Amino acid sequence: MANFNEDFLQTIWKYQYFDKNSLETTTGERIEIKKIGFHNFHEGPDFLEAHIKIGKLEYHGHVEIHKYASEWNQHEHQEDSRYNSVILHVVWQHDKEMLRQDQTILPTLELKGRVFLDVLRNYERLITKSSELLCADELPDVPDILKFSMIEKALVERLEKKSILILDSLAQTNNDWEETAYRWLFQCFGFKTNAIPMGKVGSSVPYKVLQRLSFQQRSLEAILFGQAGLLEGETSDEYVLDLHQEYLFQRQKFGLKFACHAHEWKMMGVRPSNFPCIRLAQLVQVLRQNPNLFSTVLHELDNFQNFKKIFAINLPSYWQEHYRFAKKAEKTTTKGLSKDSLFHLAINFVVPLWYTYGKYLQEPEWKEKCIDFLQTIPAENNYILRKFKAVNWPVQHAFDSQGMLGLFHNYCSQKKCLDCKIGQNIIKPQKMGRPEKKRKFG
Repeated sequence: MANFNEDFLQTIWKYQYFDKNSLETTTGERIEIKKIGFHNFHEGPDFLEAHIKIGKLEYHGHVEIHKYASEWNQHEHQEDSRYNSVILHVVWQHDKEMLRQDQTILPTLELKGRVFLDVLRNYERLITKSSELLCADELPDVPDILKFSMIEKALVERLEKKSILILDSLAQTNNDWEETAYRWLFQCFGFKTNAIPMGKVGSSVPYKVLQRLSFQQRSLEAILFGQAGLLEGETSDEYVLDLHQEYLFQRQKFGLKFACHAHEWKMMGVRPSNFPCIRLAQLVQVLRQNPNLFSTVLHELDNFQNFKKIFAINLPSYWQEHYRFAKKAEKTTTKGLSKDSLFHLAINFVVPLWYTYGKYLQEPEWKEKCIDFLQTIPAENNYILRKFKAVNWPVQHAFDSQGMLGLFHNYCSQKKCLDCKIGQNIIKPQKMGRPEKKRKFG
């Protein structure tokens, strides 16, 4: 059993899945573990602030984990001052004596022959499976509360990533939450496929400019379509010609810098209802109805029904007959936001904005509000979520689906089972009796 990485040994140390009777260093000094330390997920030793008694002396410092002792030098720890405070080197196999930077011998504990056999077997059985969900067969035996906890953890990590983007935007706008919320809305309206060009358009026009023009639909359309590069090229369409003239005037008036060109928008494989012209036309209506967007989302929204009212829009007659400029559609439709679009915006616009706002103000109740809100939104339906459904893990609402997406992308697909509470539960010993009565791997 040597087919494992360092993270497996970190788990063994973290949960003490080894026989601790008569522990000794490789030089024969008795070891007593009083405190394992805090798992460090950043640079530096693996476990910080440990408390270990070696021989007759008690030490407070750090613990470093390696598969082979010689990796200490391979990783150049002997030249790194951060490792001078390592009080115990925990390895699978002690293949060579290691020295600290000051040339003192590094106390080493060899785990080979001490790790519980059922832990090794459970881990080997888990990682050798070919399924994308390695834990699929064991999931029925995993407590529901643990699965819920892992979904919540993956969801919060997903929100943390999005909060970094929002906080970056907040810094760029001198802590203007209205401007930040407006820019975030544009990016979310790109619906992944066109998030980048849509973000460019939002960042290129100050929100205060659009607020001033909130009662002038023609001016709003001209600015957004013009900045998007969608008024370029020759045409005989009077509506386009009129918008182009208005855009030239407004662009000069407000000193707008061109945002992007028409070729930057992706059209291949995109449904007509998701064409950039339609999305920008919808944005115009949303901004007209909500001139103080962030305040509205913050103070007038507490459930999904209110959200639908805020985003209930109908497009002008031109866009009821067109999906793009100068080309009539076969059917006439109001082209309001579809249910799926509303779900997408509630999940990806509102929730990350609330979460980031709470994080910024250090008000944890916003996190709870996000979780409650997600539980009122239906779950998405895609090929990833169908994998969880196939192994009888219900996907009941957006809290589940968002957590499962985070779980799949950040853990399952990367085979990070040992960082997952579910994986940790699967590899643990079946019985937590006295260590000396457990079978060991030799």
